[in-house]
Amino acid sequence: MPFNLSDPTTPSSATQDGVKPYFYFEVIHTSKKSNARVGRIHTPHGIIETPGFVAVGTNATIKGLDSVLMEQLPIDLMFCNTYHLMLQPGAETIQKMGGLHSFMNRKKPLITDSGGFQVFSLSYGGVTSELKSKGKKKNDGSVLKISEEGVLFRSYRDGSKLLLTPEKSVEAQKMLGADIIIPFDELPPYHMGEEALKRSLERTHRWEKRSMDAHLKNPQKQAMYAVIHGGIHKAYRLLSCQTLSALPFDGFAIGGSLGKTREEMETMLDYTIPALDPKKPRHLLGIGDLASLDMAVPLGLDTFDSAYPTKAARHGMALTQNGAITIDQGIYKDDPRPLDAGCLCHTCQHYTRAYLHHLLKAKELTLYTLMSLHNLYFMGKTMERIREKILNDEI
Repeated sequence: MPFNLSDPTTPSSATQDGVKPYFYFEVIHTSKKSNARVGRIHTPHGIIETPGFVAVGTNATIKGLDSVLMEQLPIDLMFCNTYHLMLQPGAETIQKMGGLHSFMNRKKPLITDSGGFQVFSLSYGGVTSELKSKGKKKNDGSVLKISEEGVLFRSYRDGSKLLLTPEKSVEAQKMLGADIIIPFDELPPYHMGEEALKRSLERTHRWEKRSMDAHLKNPQKQAMYAVIHGGIHKAYRLLSCQTLSALPFDGFAIGGSLGKTREEMETMLDYTIPALDPKKPRHLLGIGDLASLDMAVPLGLDTFDSAYPTKAARHGMALTQNGAITIDQGIYKDDPRPLDAGCLCHTCQHYTRAYLHHLLKAKELTLYTLMSLHNLYFMGKTMERIREKILNDEI
């Protein structure tokens, strides 16, 4: 059942209509063709144009790129990982350095996750391996105990024990100081049985309420998004929407197991999104490939994060208007063309496919920078074109 919040605590900086002057969302246009919408998320560090792609910088950096280079790309929001930053260099250290923005010299908005994803990834492996193994635990000793209190981890860095609770997750995110923070949650595997999924969902809801309670004691000009769970179980997804909508979250992130196929994910999103407040931003966690964007944007989602473009870049794969190309192929050895004809990114303006092929074969780290610059620029420009099409009611 939803929580009874007849007397919710409201941040002192909120206005009478609930809009925070430091964080609010405005819908600019909703398509006449679908539920796609163009909007703006206002944060203390600038505006996030939506629909928008969110770059993933786990350790407070995009691999191969510094913050100055990132500022030049048409991407407004960057995702950093609380769990990893708690272990290295430590949330306290980052706080002493003035918070994440100061520490990494970033001026644009930041979002941090809660660390809850590690409950899933350390116990079951990545999404792909979890699906293949049908939910069998890795038993590598990384996760020592999951209880009502929180999750007891063993640090992958030095083997020390770390108890991560909703309150400690929020405390760490306060030290990091991102514009948007995430409540502590558990990500159950795709193959979890219905009763176990229900228990996980109920505990996650309690963890998210505890996270919100901790957040409201010191809002610190940060917004908090709820994480909607329930796997591909319709009743549980709708229960999660109802339960978490009763709490004063500033937006919604759709997480948990999203399905084994894109079709399953689309079905889940089709009934989940209408159950969320349309006046608040909606984020899809961990999904940002082009095919999924084509499917999800018309449903009314606003932001998408994915490490895929930069991971692909480090393996020599470039995203182009004519499809992805893999630069290690011999046909590019003496190809004088840029990666993508007409692309105005730094890489395409200055370097050829032949040179990038050489860097890959020579195992030069410069390749990471040049390919990542291109792929992120491509994603930013793709979202710009999507916004333009929505404004023209073409999507």
